Amino acid sequence: MKIGVDAMGGDFAPGVVIEGLAQALVDFPALEVVLAGHQPRVEFYLEKYGLTGHKRIELVHAPTVCEMSEASAVALRAKRDSSITTLARLLKEKKIDAMATPGHTGATVAATKVLVRTLPGIDRPALAASMPSKKGRFLLMDAGANPDCTPLHLTQFALMGDIYAQYLYRKERPRVGLLSVGGEDIKGCELTKEAFKRLEQLPINFVGNVEADAAFEGEVDVVVSDGFAGNVMLKSAEGLARATVYWLKQVLTKNALRLMGAVLAKNAFVELKAFGASDVIGGAPLLGINGICIIGHGGSNPTAVRNAIRVAAECVEFGLNQRIVAAIENAGDVAKLQKFPPEQPKTQA
Repeated sequence: MKIGVDAMGGDFAPGVVIEGLAQALVDFPALEVVLAGHQPRVEFYLEKYGLTGHKRIELVHAPTVCEMSEASAVALRAKRDSSITTLARLLKEKKIDAMATPGHTGATVAATKVLVRTLPGIDRPALAASMPSKKGRFLLMDAGANPDCTPLHLTQFALMGDIYAQYLYRKERPRVGLLSVGGEDIKGCELTKEAFKRLEQLPINFVGNVEADAAFEGEVDVVVSDGFAGNVMLKSAEGLARATVYWLKQVLTKNALRLMGAVLAKNAFVELKAFGASDVIGGAPLLGINGICIIGHGGSNPTAVRNAIRVAAECVEFGLNQRIVAAIENAGDVAKLQKFPPEQPKTQA
């Protein structure tokens, strides 16, 4: 199996990416890697980590980089030889089985949508982010790929999230909820109300509307949302986590006694930090693309890169895309028609 890896993606590339790749090559001896990046810069780190001439690494020169500050469309049009676009092209041509990048999310979404296209029956891809809760983790669908959505999009997100959660959380029937402002089906905006009618007809374990706080309580395994609300929820959680760490430091360093207690509780803080760590997950898949694409955090460390490669390979072995296509077919018109139920032709009196 060949996994394409973006050597230039993320805040600390290419060093961190190559270090993570070195771990992956040891841990997963059956994998081959196609590395896309600026050849001279990448070769320096390949030599540093003893990977020069490695028989399971193929280096493809991609001279440009999609910078985080660049607009997605600009990055796609102006940088057709970037590491992200190069991997998307290889994925389209079936020269790699999956791709993993800790780089520009918007550029990755744009490149894969334009070059790789979506799976049969899928209108738009969605970013599936795994988030911590009191009872484990839950999947957020969509975490930011689609700010504007229709009820049909949310329906397809639910089906794709249900399939991915089966793999990720090892649950046969994950609990799927629709993000809203109240648990009752009459609550929400027009989008969520119409989406609710569709979701309750799907062959999934739909548990109804779910509020954001209930998701963190662990009441669902999959939270379905448009990309705007989903990304707000994701960034709010990340910001609150960072703020909480700051507040803890402020109150625990006010005097020597508290500081001593904090030192004694150091291991507890390490365990607490691990609850929100995304290193083990590796990255969020862009579900619905006609190929496996894992998008990691820009600040990914070597462990996260290693696990992004692992997840990419496991999704291929799981048959993720084949299962998604089958789920769309099984759902019938409710997951295919923009207007559901379809309008009946008018009969003449």
